[in-house]
Amino acid sequence: MRENFEALGQCDANYVPLSPISFLNRAADVFGPETAVVYGDERRTWGQTADRIRRAASGLKEMGVGLGDTVSVIAPNIPELFELHFAVPLTGGVLGAINIRLEPETVGYILQHSDCRVVVVDTAFRELLDQAMAELDQDITVVEITDPEGPPGTGAPTYDDLLKAAPMQGDGLPADEWQAIAINYTSGTSGRPKGVVYHHRGAYLMAMGTAAAWPISYGASYLSIVPMFHCNGWCHPWAAPINGTKMVFTRLPEPKRLFDAIADEGVTHIGAAPVVLQMMAESDEAPKAPFDPPINVFTAGAPPPPAILEKTAAMGMNVMHVYGLTETYGHVTQCIPQSDWSGLDMQARAERSARQGVAFPMMEPVEVVNREADTPVPRDAATQGEIALRGNTVMKGYYKNPEATAEAFEGGKFWSGDAAVMYDDAYIQIRDRLKDVIISGGENVSSVEVEAMLYRHPDVQTAAVVAEPHEKWGEVPCAFIELQPGATATEDDILRFCKEHLAGFKAPKRVVFTEIPKTSTGKVQKFKLRDMIGT
Repeated sequence: MRENFEALGQCDANYVPLSPISFLNRAADVFGPETAVVYGDERRTWGQTADRIRRAASGLKEMGVGLGDTVSVIAPNIPELFELHFAVPLTGGVLGAINIRLEPETVGYILQHSDCRVVVVDTAFRELLDQAMAELDQDITVVEITDPEGPPGTGAPTYDDLLKAAPMQGDGLPADEWQAIAINYTSGTSGRPKGVVYHHRGAYLMAMGTAAAWPISYGASYLSIVPMFHCNGWCHPWAAPINGTKMVFTRLPEPKRLFDAIADEGVTHIGAAPVVLQMMAESDEAPKAPFDPPINVFTAGAPPPPAILEKTAAMGMNVMHVYGLTETYGHVTQCIPQSDWSGLDMQARAERSARQGVAFPMMEPVEVVNREADTPVPRDAATQGEIALRGNTVMKGYYKNPEATAEAFEGGKFWSGDAAVMYDDAYIQIRDRLKDVIISGGENVSSVEVEAMLYRHPDVQTAAVVAEPHEKWGEVPCAFIELQPGATATEDDILRFCKEHLAGFKAPKRVVFTEIPKTSTGKVQKFKLRDMIGT
């Protein structure tokens, strides 16, 4: 009877909080002598890596890091940032990997808003950190990573100092799997960036879903290209220990370094934005013969142009398009090739492969919804709706922003802000963005932020920014400007001003001086601006 089933409750024997820390604990035993990390001349086993992680966790705890404390990191893809994906959660803290391409003002805002307790910084970005912290009124401990490829340290405590601590004991699992594990900041699509909070359960399930859906089997070798400040590297670092995957780091995603790593380490899996794949395909360093066996590739950040998919296929890359958002831990849909695609020509297959696809196994079915009616759109590949998601790899919410959290979760779904259509095979394809987000080389650019900077130029009266197609970056910001009466600023003046005050990927690449169309209430009609540049 029902009451007899319900009488069997949870206990320590049959319920353990889900956390990717479990994968590390297992890898230390199962894959102990196998290679875990390769970086230049450095090679470490899973046993050595687990020991370093536990020492780093102890070192952080000695600095006072505990439950709910944010530890920020400003570093490229190097082993220390990988290790901190486990070391920080072991302390009960929350990992905040910060985009190294941001300008000091935004970095400072993130440090303050996230209530950062400790910041770990690669010395190459110490000047950026110092500028960011100049106006802060909170006490933040700085720890430096002194990488051989970076500049010398400043005398601050170092990451190597953390490793002098005794290894942390115990399994390190959280008391509650809903406990925060990471905070990632959006690109500020409506002004200031929002802090997206991940939980241990979601990180565990995203990692398991990725290992199953790619798949990543024992003996895999993963080349770390996706920045770990983007959705924690699409959560691939947390998936690595599941099957003892070898993590290969190059610090900089330069073609020669990437191709050398592929050849030297037998790379089997890569995650990269389309712009990186294009860079690799068009590089003089590209191998003359296709990779054999082929390399499995996830690409996301922007819809991949079919032409790039054709080029990468010719290189011996099995590229699968995946889709997701910061709020969903990264990729939550995948464009799985269907058997009837094999009879299509290369261009037709590439066009099918550019769709966003269907849900990952750890997600609930992805819907395309008419939001006003709250009903799914017909599967006719024509009727547009908004992508709505449900599942365990949806964020806890926005840090210290209950209003935005409630809006994002209205009606029991996470609303992506992306307009899409659905095909009769349930595959989705994005047709437009409901918000004015520009995706340039996999980076989200807020038109509001760029416009705000343009308004700081003394000659600018009115400014509006939209996405313009770009052969290399997919999209770049294009600025439309009305000058103040009598002003004489040129395009070069405006572009130079933006480059001085914005991160490079945020700065407009073109300026159009024109009267900006507005509604009767003064709202800029951006669709007319897009028409002017043919988008």
